[in-house]
Amino acid sequence: MIRPHLNRRLTLEAQARTADGAGGFVSVWQALGTVWASLEVGAPRPVAEAERMETVQPVKVTVRAAPEGDPARPDRTKRFREGGRAYAIQSVQLRDPRGLYLTCHCIEEDGQ
Repeated sequence: MIRPHLNRRLTLEAQARTADGAGGFVSVWQALGTVWASLEVGAPRPVAEAERMETVQPVKVTVRAAPEGDPARPDRTKRFREGGRAYAIQSVQLRDPRGLYLTCHCIEEDGQ
């Protein structure tokens, strides 16, 4: 197995609910920590979105694996951030038979 070149510093984020002061809640992204990653950008592809076409940018993010159940392990409820860019995690798979690395299939989204 060829080890990935983890040369990008990303922040792993999870959504958290905070009180909005009016009896409700607002979802905000909260940083869980920093990970070193390898990014592989795919070709943009069109996707139908409610009466219009949008282009999505797929990105493969490879990181060191964290144990199952560890909050530092990426999953579909989390995203990566790099500056003003955010990568929503669509799926996660083991990259190698020993489970040392994970490949996260992501979509670049609005960084808000």
